[in-house]
Amino acid sequence: MKRRLAIISFFLLLLAGIAFSVWRAEWREKRFSPQIRAAADRYHVDFLLLQAVIWRESGFDPTVRGRKGEIGLMQLQEVAAQEWADEERITTFQHEQCSDPGTNTLAGAFYLSKLLKRYGKTDNPVPYALADYNAGRGNVLKWTGGAAATNSEIFIRQIGFPGTQHYVETVMRRRNFYKLLSRFGLNQL
Repeated sequence: MKRRLAIISFFLLLLAGIAFSVWRAEWREKRFSPQIRAAADRYHVDFLLLQAVIWRESGFDPTVRGRKGEIGLMQLQEVAAQEWADEERITTFQHEQCSDPGTNTLAGAFYLSKLLKRYGKTDNPVPYALADYNAGRGNVLKWTGGAAATNSEIFIRQIGFPGTQHYVETVMRRRNFYKLLSRFGLNQL
């Protein structure tokens, strides 16, 4: 009897732990929804794509810092953030302001929107923009030879950095996962 009770208790604790982990992950992803939604709307970027980039870049942790000076939810480098500030005519901008989730998502959505427009003549600008976001335009230009200049499937196969190829694929998979959840009303942020 004691053994059976111990087994049942173990499984109840395990189930409670799993439920807590799912709740915590969902809370973590939804707590910045207003800022992400506002940035997506302002710069006409797919909300779910923006959410997937944030998931990949920082895991929704606004305190994350990168090795090359990237800051916040979207891991913005100073040059990209300053581009946004210049466009918005924010003369007192300091890169450190990207620690704020609202500022970070606005600057990141602006930058991602710019990249999506840059590759607008392709069959699907998303992988090109993601590769550019991750590895820079110079590298993307190296990988767009031949049919890869407009065919995103070929482009993804030609990405020369395995880490960037993985980045593009995981962000696109996560966006598709969010789309699936949305169809069932489970990702209503």
